[in-house]
Amino acid sequence: MSVLNNAEIKIPFPQNEPVLSYAPGSPERQKLKASLEELKAKQIEIPLIIGGKEIRTGNTAKIACPHDHTIQLGTSHKAGPKEVQMAIDAAMAAKPVWQSLRWEERAAIFLKAADLLAGPYRFLINAATMLNISKNPFQAEIDAACELIDFLRFNVYFAQEVYSDQPLHSPSPIWNYVQHRPLEGFVFAVAPFNFTAIAGNLPTAPAIMGNTVVWKPASSAVYAPYHFMKLLQEAGLPDGVINFVPGSGSDVGNVCLDSPDFNGIHFTGSTAVFQSMWKQIGNNIAANKYKTYPRIVGETGGKDFIFAHSSANVKALATGIVRGAFEYQGQKCSAASRAYIPETLWAPVMEEIKAQTDRIKMGDVADFGNFVNAVIDKAAFSTITQYIDYAAAADNAEIVIGGHYDDSKGFFVEPTVITTTDPHFKTMEEEIFGPVMTMYCYKDEDYEATLELCDQTSPYSLTGAVFAQDRLAVNLALGKLENASGNFYINDKPTGAVVGQQPFGGGRASGTNDKAGSKQNLMRWASVRAIKENFVPPQSFEYPFLDAE
Repeated sequence: MSVLNNAEIKIPFPQNEPVLSYAPGSPERQKLKASLEELKAKQIEIPLIIGGKEIRTGNTAKIACPHDHTIQLGTSHKAGPKEVQMAIDAAMAAKPVWQSLRWEERAAIFLKAADLLAGPYRFLINAATMLNISKNPFQAEIDAACELIDFLRFNVYFAQEVYSDQPLHSPSPIWNYVQHRPLEGFVFAVAPFNFTAIAGNLPTAPAIMGNTVVWKPASSAVYAPYHFMKLLQEAGLPDGVINFVPGSGSDVGNVCLDSPDFNGIHFTGSTAVFQSMWKQIGNNIAANKYKTYPRIVGETGGKDFIFAHSSANVKALATGIVRGAFEYQGQKCSAASRAYIPETLWAPVMEEIKAQTDRIKMGDVADFGNFVNAVIDKAAFSTITQYIDYAAAADNAEIVIGGHYDDSKGFFVEPTVITTTDPHFKTMEEEIFGPVMTMYCYKDEDYEATLELCDQTSPYSLTGAVFAQDRLAVNLALGKLENASGNFYINDKPTGAVVGQQPFGGGRASGTNDKAGSKQNLMRWASVRAIKENFVPPQSFEYPFLDAE
């Protein structure tokens, strides 16, 4: 029973969290460096957290820094089928009390979590992100601090908007209203390695709407999400609402997807994994395993483009390519990896890209002079370098920038630019997920035809950008590339979507386009019940037309 039943409470209007600069001499720079040294100096043991209890399975994995194999951050316990079922049971047991709370009481927990993250936890989470997944201070700040804070604050505001969405008409003597119920079962949240913010949003968005969650962080990125889970507990999250279950994809996924109580998946990761999960869910629907149709919400990969018109500003275009392709080592699903450049701009654009990449430094995250750090692990390093080797050996492509790599100390791959005469060259079409940009030169007069080529080249549709000063050229690109991306940028790099500003998601092979960072995503975690109340119900079955003349 809530003592707040007779209160109409309004969520504060959210503001995007300011991004700290970490410039030399700034207090935040000093605090972040101290946090980095503190975390590097100790190793921790990360348990599962199920029903609020720490579970240690004895099946562990080491946590090392991608940029320095000698730095061990600790070990993580991995769940097996038994522990996954425990997590499902804990989620279902916590559900009745959690969904019975006033939604504002649930919101209070996540607003408190946002303030904890903006304050005492900020440098801890940023440092954990830098060390665990090899991000520079700016990339960590805009991710683990600012974006995750924004998700928490904006999502509770979006929840308020969802709940206030009521029928427009109630003609007397009828009163119509709707209940935005949580889903009947549990939600399975599956996180990627590359963003602490995404890892935190995937379980918390459904939880805000009254759902309980089994959360599987990426196997290569357990460290920062664990610290966020501890933060949620400090913020007052009841036991069992979110259950933290690291483990292999098959061990955790199969038990969750095969459970009769499974009612939704919130996923970010590879296209192949998402498609296999969709198939498994479909087979289980056909076998009548579930009580109701599960919600399937997923964002997968991209083969994101930058398209230049002959009127583009050369420096802005080159900067968009360098930042869009090489920030966080190209390991963003939104990272630019193919570019279409007109003949008249080719030489000056290439010159400017080379001038900028020559100034890029690569190395350890603790050196704040490094723009580029390491890729996430050995598997990623191997995949990326195979593409580089393929281009180096090809007759119709040339590596003009970078192309070197070294995994002796960390998984380092140089920012690499490939040029090709074939618009269907392998690296123009396939997702690489690394610091590799492939560029194709087209004739200026073929602008429209090349836009159509760009649209047809990739099965993905996540992000894309057009650079042009000519508004008619921009307008043509908007039309021809209407379905080529879910997030489209004009004279800007195709990365860096901000919660509350650019709702993020794509279609085609890039996912269900349910737009993280918007009300649309929150709506997916509610099931609407329409209620009609008649204050003066009819007393007999007859209608007026039955009266005799």
